[in-house]
Amino acid sequence: MSFWYTRMNFAEGPASFEVVPDGYAEIIFHFGRGCSIATPDGSRQPLPSPFMVGLLNQPAVFHAPGQLEVIGIRCFPWTVFELLGLPPGQDGVRVLAHPIAQLQALLSGWLQAGNVAEALAQVQRYFLAARPRRASDHLLIQAGGAMRAANGTLPVSQVAAAAHATVRTLERKFKQAAGYTVKDVSGLMRFEQARHQLWLHPAASLAGLAQELGYADQAHLGREFKRYSGTTPAAFARKATRWQQTVSTDFVAFILA
Repeated sequence: MSFWYTRMNFAEGPASFEVVPDGYAEIIFHFGRGCSIATPDGSRQPLPSPFMVGLLNQPAVFHAPGQLEVIGIRCFPWTVFELLGLPPGQDGVRVLAHPIAQLQALLSGWLQAGNVAEALAQVQRYFLAARPRRASDHLLIQAGGAMRAANGTLPVSQVAAAAHATVRTLERKFKQAAGYTVKDVSGLMRFEQARHQLWLHPAASLAGLAQELGYADQAHLGREFKRYSGTTPAAFARKATRWQQTVSTDFVAFILA
């Protein structure tokens, strides 16, 4: 689990931004003049704070006029529902009716005072207090650790072996915890690595990246990348370059092991 803060200022740029799928679920607190998500019919649905972004199968477009401040809690998809005491599901963005919402006013106060560190520490204390009450399944911890270490490249049989479980037992427990299969999450993990590398290094060789991440070839990388992002790796790299040049952001993060 990790906690992060970012501030984005759209005063001189577009008020919409895109969130691309990855292998995590995140609980999002937001502060500013509001945040909304684009719906398939072209309208915008206002989002309360907090809300949860689960595993996405395509990019989600958010809208935030002016300055937006965000505190996020990043979780593994096989732990987030147990942590919150919620039933698993495949809804990409979920509105939360949860006691954690009581943190909103407190966090807002710390951010208004300019104390980001204390706001993040407040969230950390909440989850440190909540986590011992829930005993995570050791099988899922081992399986998830193996998947993460391999960046989503392990076949299900090897993930099961790392967790000392049968494939059937692993798949059943994983689906019950995450709402998705091991293969679903592994595919997102590998795409996440490709996206991350292109975000940091837009000029990277796509053939080299495909080889590094275990794709069959550059064409395979391109198909998987477009499946999750709706665009090609080259187009995403160009967008990453423009975004970094035009949008001002401040980002702070720390990790709870």
